[in-house]
Amino acid sequence: MKTVLITGTSSGIGKAAVKYFSDKGWNVAATLRRPEQEKEMHIWPHVKLFRLDVTDPVSIKAAIADAIAAFGDIDVIVNNAGYGGVGVFEAATEEQIRRQFDTNVFGVMNVIREILPHFRARRDGTIINVTSMGGLLTFPIYSVYHGTKWAVEGFAEALSFELRPFNIRVKNIEPGAIKTDFYDRSQDLFRKEGLTDYDHYQEVTLRNTQKAGEDAPGPEVVARKIYQAATDGSFKLRYPVGSESPVLLFVRRLIPLSWFHGVVRSVVEKGYYKESTRVPSATPLQTSR
Repeated sequence: MKTVLITGTSSGIGKAAVKYFSDKGWNVAATLRRPEQEKEMHIWPHVKLFRLDVTDPVSIKAAIADAIAAFGDIDVIVNNAGYGGVGVFEAATEEQIRRQFDTNVFGVMNVIREILPHFRARRDGTIINVTSMGGLLTFPIYSVYHGTKWAVEGFAEALSFELRPFNIRVKNIEPGAIKTDFYDRSQDLFRKEGLTDYDHYQEVTLRNTQKAGEDAPGPEVVARKIYQAATDGSFKLRYPVGSESPVLLFVRRLIPLSWFHGVVRSVVEKGYYKESTRVPSATPLQTSR
């Protein structure tokens, strides 16, 4: 029986992945920062809970060692833990930016660094990172979040060369909008006292992006794609998933960047210029249109 360790399993994609792998007969090491608060997963077949905070290397080392002791091995690591920092960059504090990178980028690196000796020794293993289509394209008010996902995409692509001689596969799952708490509880909204010039722009773009989340498929579609990546035996790197991710990523490659930015603005900025009570004389947003 194979074993997968999944980070960030308290809700959303992570919890759906635990359920899916459990249903498929896998051993699942479900890791989360507060396992004592989880009321459901511990009764699912083949699932054990472990405390792991991706920003705490000591907890990572302990969780991996305990999972190996419990199940005898780890075949697949799924780096799912993460959240979205949202808002205009100027409103983000240094602490918010650092926390976003500590979790979404360095957290992924911390887990991978700790599992690599185990995978190298067995000359086999699969590393799956839940990134985002936002690691290959961008939207307004997500600049810090996109920075983290682009970092993981580049890191993973380069890492895949280094690890292939050891038969270690690196894979990125790239969801589009998915109906999870990413759009509410897991969101960190940037605000700066006294900074009001962006208010209307952020209100409109946030409303439009939130709507995408409301209309999106659930996390189960991502769980299925993670399982596919874990079991297909290939060295394929990228797995777009969701209702719009494959299409948008294809269009992004197909058309000039200026055209694609026009498409993004027509959707995410929809209503901004129509609703504005004034039109700035020369903002960067206008000059880039």
